[in-house]
Amino acid sequence: MIKRKVISATFKIGIGLCMILSSFVSGWATTSEGELPSKTAVILHAINNQLVVPDEQLTPPSFLTGGNAFGGTPFEHESIQIPVRDGTVLPGRMHRPANAEDAPVIVYYHGGAFMEGYGNIHTHDNIIRALAYRSNAIVISVGYRLAPEHVFPKAVDDAYDAMLWAYEQAEALGGSKDKMIVAGDSAGGNLATVTAMKARNEDGPELKAQLLYYPLTTFHDRPLETRDKYASGNYLLSKTVMKKARDAYTPGEEMREDPYVSPLDEGEANGLPPAFIATAEFDPLRDEGELYAYKLHEEDVTVEAIRYEGVMHGFLSFYEVLATGRHALDDSVAFLDRTLNDKQVAGAGFRIVEREQPTGFERLREETEAHMGAVYLLGLHVQRQFNQWVETSLLADSEDE
Repeated sequence: MIKRKVISATFKIGIGLCMILSSFVSGWATTSEGELPSKTAVILHAINNQLVVPDEQLTPPSFLTGGNAFGGTPFEHESIQIPVRDGTVLPGRMHRPANAEDAPVIVYYHGGAFMEGYGNIHTHDNIIRALAYRSNAIVISVGYRLAPEHVFPKAVDDAYDAMLWAYEQAEALGGSKDKMIVAGDSAGGNLATVTAMKARNEDGPELKAQLLYYPLTTFHDRPLETRDKYASGNYLLSKTVMKKARDAYTPGEEMREDPYVSPLDEGEANGLPPAFIATAEFDPLRDEGELYAYKLHEEDVTVEAIRYEGVMHGFLSFYEVLATGRHALDDSVAFLDRTLNDKQVAGAGFRIVEREQPTGFERLREETEAHMGAVYLLGLHVQRQFNQWVETSLLADSEDE
């Protein structure tokens, strides 16, 4: 009888705790701009409240991601130096299949608002590794120079020169000059497509594809709904940061008229390589990324554009804990495979494909992990409050003395 009562009480307590936990997660997920999936809400709550450091604490254990985590060919990872036109040597990272031969070469430009302190080859290295493993390609990440010390067109020149260097070194690295690709996220997505434009305009290497993840495509003050709707900063990119980036990278207003700054408004797209464009539902840059996809299509460029529902700007960086990030990587690599094997079909019925949130078992896993994460975050909240109480008490005691 006592045992039954204990079990019943334990069950009721468990149900009560689950309900309390769910109420917290539900509160984090409810925003004025729409309902967030639980996993996205937990990640954003953790970052916005400075409860975790993303690069250190939003990744799974090393035994799950270290070594050859994706199976197949083992990879080599190394820091490299990339010489550019003014004699400067840029830092870089390279991931390539061991004993690579005739492999695709992807030149990757990291995001980070073009500014020092917002992103570099190290903060984005997890994306580079994942892209390399999935595509079985040589991926070279470029440490281009950043504002405010280096304004436009320095980053563009660095990006283009790095691509030329990769092209010249391709065969020595085990790659193919006939399988050159540019890729990038956010500001890096801008540099990737601008590099493709520059290669076309200057009779540079023929690029096979461009992979653009939530790219910035214009510095103009256009009336774009998502720039206002999701620019509070709660979704990892704010209007304040966007303005700061624009002023730092293009201090002269005339710079923003350059096609190599605002390819959506100023550049011609015809003759560019096939493009994969990923946008995020809760992202200030969503509209301009999708408008750029339409522009490419209208100028006869093969393009596949996918809007990933339920995620925010920068979601690719969280692919290790966010299923949608893995979907975007897989989709872009599938696009690349079709392009390299001449399987793309440029149909007249182009549209933005909306990639829905995970379903079935994957959805259950996301929900479970989200609530487990919420338990951890609530523990951090309690710990923070306790530490503040202790500090306040000690300060009060010292003042009394």
